Order: sequence, then C-alpha cells, then structure tokens
Amino acid sequence: MVAQSLAGTISLTEERPARSEWERIWSALRRNRGAMIGLAITLLLILAALFAPVISPHDPTLMGAGGSLEPPSLAHPFGTDKFGRDLFSRVVAGSRLTLYIGALAVAISCTIGSLMGLISGYAGGTIDNVIMRAVDVMFSFPDILIALSVVALLGPSLQNAVIAVGISAIPWYARVVRGTVMVERQKQYFEAAKSLGASNERLLFRHILPNALPPILVLATLGFSTAILSAAALSFLGLGAQPPEPEWGLELALGRDLMRQAWWIMTFPGVAIAVTVLGFNLLGDGLREALDPRQRRMG
Repeated sequence: MVAQSLAGTISLTEERPARSEWERIWSALRRNRGAMIGLAITLLLILAALFAPVISPHDPTLMGAGGSLEPPSLAHPFGTDKFGRDLFSRVVAGSRLTLYIGALAVAISCTIGSLMGLISGYAGGTIDNVIMRAVDVMFSFPDILIALSVVALLGPSLQNAVIAVGISAIPWYARVVRGTVMVERQKQYFEAAKSLGASNERLLFRHILPNALPPILVLATLGFSTAILSAAALSFLGLGAQPPEPEWGLELALGRDLMRQAWWIMTFPGVAIAVTVLGFNLLGDGLREALDPRQRRMG
C-alpha cells in the first residue's frame, strides 16, 4: 500500500508540471490581446471551412446563380462575378482551400525541414556542412522564385502549387531546428542520457525534439500565413488553382480586369486573404511570446 501511494504521489507530481505549463501558456495567450484576436480569426476560418456547405447560399461553381456582375445586395451579399456565380459562396468555399493549402504546405516544409535540421545539428561534420550548404543555396533565392521554379517543373495546379510552397519554406525550419539541436547538445541532460547508453534515435526524438517543438510551432503558425500568400500569388499568376476552383488568389486574378466595373470581385477575396494572414500572424506572435523561456522564468 505504501509503495502504491508513493507511486501515485510520484505520478501526480510528474503530471502537475505538464498541466501547469499548458496553463501558463494559455494564461500568457489570454493576456495578449493580439493573440486572442488572431485565435478568434483562426477559429472563425476553421468554422467557415467546416460548415461551408451550410453557410453558402449557392453552389460556388454554379453559373447563373444571379445576373452577371451584380453588385452586393441582400440576395448576393458579396455580389456576383461575370459568370453570375455568387461571390459570397465562393469566398466561404475558399476557406476550405485556404486551410488545405496552409496545412499541407506547412506539413511538407515542417517535416522535411525539421528532419534536415535534426540530422544536421546532431551529426555535425561533413553531413552538417552538406545540408547547410544546400540550405544556404535555397536561402539565396526568394521563396516565390523557388515556388515558381517547382511549379514550372511540375505544371500548374493547386496541388503542385502547395508542394512548391512547402518546398520553398524548408530552409527556415532546417536552420531553426539545427540551432536548437546545437544548443541542446551542450546541456547536462543530453550528456547524461548519452552516457547511459541511449540510442541516437532516442536522443533525437525523445530528448532533443521535444525541446525544439516550441520554435517549430511558432514558425509553423507564422508559416501558415506565408503559405497562404504564396499560394494566392501563384494562383493570381495562373500557376496555382485553376477555374472553376473557388480559391481566393484565383478570384483576384479573375477580377483584376474588372476593378473599375465590379470592384467587389477583388475586394472581398482580398479582404479575406488579408484578415486570414493577419490572424495567423497575430497568433504566431502571441505563441512566440508565450513560449519564450524568459516569460517562463517570470511566470
């Protein structure tokens, strides 16, 4: 009985720090007004994507839902495009594509870049030099240029644009994770685990990776907005989403020749992009402050 109670006490003391840490992060986020605004925008985007078929009054690809180039009205809150498609329905449906683009692009860049950073920082020597020189080469080109090159090789489509955007952001994750690994390798807990015979896989994924998660999480949140902007730029150039997909960047491209005649075609998708990017940037900045070790010590 004594052993059981002692084990229970130890397990409780091990669980408390984890819960208190999450409580501290949430408390720091709640004190940050910008972060809460960003979180509200992000949740609103997720809800719009989940309930898009319910919210949309018309099929987003249906031609003739209204007259051609109708201005905003009660029947069509965001107006219609030149094909008579309801713009409000297309903007709402575009939130699904936006989440798809951001999530998949971040998953590609985060997974590959973090793995490169882990291997580079842990192995050192020649492997580190080879990986970092490749990263330096990618850093020497603008992200959009890398994305354009990848799309040129794969062909214009939404899926290829997402892959291109994901590849273009790999160097950022590789550099950040490598720096974290280099710092963690010098700490006593790492030396202790290594002296006890822990395998390389255990050292990397059980000890180092958890300490690299906070900067990865912040970078992924901020990278979400960058991915949305880059994909919208590719679609605007005709290299991303293709008609009749209701993608916000494509809507901007379709309305650029009608700006004076039908201002609403570019305005509402543009506002949707701006608000979404602002939301993820505010949330990312809030997470960066909440996960700052200096804030942790103060808390």
